[in-house]
Amino acid sequence: MGGENGTDVEAREAVGSVADRLAAAVPSEGTPLGYLLRLSRPRFWPYLGGPALVGVVFAADGVGELFSPLAIALVAYFTVPANVFLYGVNDAFDAEIDLANPKKDDEGPEVRYRDRTSIRLVVLAAGLIGFGFVPWLPAVGLAILAAYYFLAIEYSAPPFRFKTTPVLDSLSNGLYVLPGVVAFAAIDGALPPALAIAGGWLWTMAMHTFSAIPDIEPDRTAGIRTTATVLGERWTHAYCVIVWLAGAVVFGLLDPRLGALLAVYPVVGAAVALSDVDVARAYWWFPYLNTVVGALLTMGGLRVMLNA
Repeated sequence: MGGENGTDVEAREAVGSVADRLAAAVPSEGTPLGYLLRLSRPRFWPYLGGPALVGVVFAADGVGELFSPLAIALVAYFTVPANVFLYGVNDAFDAEIDLANPKKDDEGPEVRYRDRTSIRLVVLAAGLIGFGFVPWLPAVGLAILAAYYFLAIEYSAPPFRFKTTPVLDSLSNGLYVLPGVVAFAAIDGALPPALAIAGGWLWTMAMHTFSAIPDIEPDRTAGIRTTATVLGERWTHAYCVIVWLAGAVVFGLLDPRLGALLAVYPVVGAAVALSDVDVARAYWWFPYLNTVVGALLTMGGLRVMLNA
């Protein structure tokens, strides 16, 4: 939770231009469909859908598996319905706090939660759709899918509400790498390498905590304790750089090329920390950076698959 100044708005508009054009092409916020699409944060769809795509690419033995109905369905599910569910749960349990959240204002980038039976049913249905994959997943895939749902719910909902517990708020955001693990298991029948899961988990931890830096003061005002509010801005920057660096090292143990690619994050994180760039502005650069890194990962996986 946090406010936006003029710099925030400028950066957000620059990064979200494509998403904004897409949003303009769909029904208005006043319609149920338009509201639900905005509820799902379109500019963040790749954060769940991207790992699912990468998982499929690295698991597939050929073009047939890459474009199998199961692979397509998994990527599609984690791109849209899963985001409707994740952010629907988040907004439902943050509704009271969000009354004072500038991000939810009329000019803000997000919509306020509408506590209506129809909305609750759609959010619930978006979550239940994922259970349609159960017959097609191996045992390990089912376990990971269960872990994903547990974290997606308990990050925002009681009794755990991890987002308000320092360290656990960061750690629980490993949920963003789990769609990739589920997709890999669905296609390959087994888990991806442990180093890949660990490296991805560390990356998501740092990404989450970096995004919380602009919210330090608003969260403190609201009485919310997070890793960022406890560490403060300076040490939160250091935490993110260290965790991103650890993720790059772990990926490097798996493949030096992956380590080199992921090393861009601690470099960018350190550059932001040591410069006078507003972190609230820098945060909106990351959808671009994540898209480029994800595309390179995907192309690398395709190359391996085609040369196998």
